[in-house]
Amino acid sequence: MRHPGPDPAENAIAIAPLPRWIVAGSAETLADAAFRSGAALAHLHGVAAQSFIPHALWRDRLALAAAEVCVGSTGRRESQAALRDAVHLTRAGDDPGPAGGVFALWSRAVARPITVAHLERTLASLPAGQIALCLAATEGTPVDRAAYVIEAVLTDLPRAETAALVLADAVLGTAMGWNHILPVLAVALKLRDLRLRGDDLRLACHRAILAGAKQAVPLAADLARRAAGLRAVAPKLRAKAADRAVEMFLSRDALAPSSLTTFMSDRAARRLSDRLVELGVVRELTGRDSFRLYGV
Repeated sequence: MRHPGPDPAENAIAIAPLPRWIVAGSAETLADAAFRSGAALAHLHGVAAQSFIPHALWRDRLALAAAEVCVGSTGRRESQAALRDAVHLTRAGDDPGPAGGVFALWSRAVARPITVAHLERTLASLPAGQIALCLAATEGTPVDRAAYVIEAVLTDLPRAETAALVLADAVLGTAMGWNHILPVLAVALKLRDLRLRGDDLRLACHRAILAGAKQAVPLAADLARRAAGLRAVAPKLRAKAADRAVEMFLSRDALAPSSLTTFMSDRAARRLSDRLVELGVVRELTGRDSFRLYGV
């Protein structure tokens, strides 16, 4: 008797959480913090290798969390809902405002593979030579390299916190052998951490790796389960080009129905979005009757 292949939803549930010993208590010394962050990165590396995770969506959802932290470091308090509105409800070519601009920058940063050319376009405030030099570095651990980037960038440009964090996570990803930026440091480092230098900054980065992995791993498991549910209903959808819409939902943190109108009518896009909500595989994220946003 031939057995069916593995169920993607079961695989998704099999994503193991971070071992408790890695995150229990606080890492007081640099050596202890480095040991724990190395273990957390190894675990995260294994999670990132799973093909059933919707990687683009995972990165974009973490980009939203990173943007919230970065905006907070400027003294502004903007919720994730406000950041979504600023980006998704602004017409193409219009200014989404300072906070929306930070989220848009992070979304662009994680959307394409890590290359010098991509980061030069994304981080226009940084010298191209500095970006190339940082990505080419080979000395030290991945976290050491990321801490060096933060210190180097902020020594020259003290107010370039967002650019420093994007480049630091890019260097971390390159050192880990990842093709794309996965915001790990940026979701956990605080403004006070960015003012540290030397071993104090390295200690803060190791602790941030632990905190960032604590967000990234369960998020990957949750999104993998949700993606499996969305993929399961996709063949049953009657809307024309529904498969293209599904792929967009699996790659973006949030979508306005108008984002789908390049390949379906506005009415069809709204009906499909609401139908996916009825099926329990997509959520309406705003709670509003108009200007609605949808996401997995």
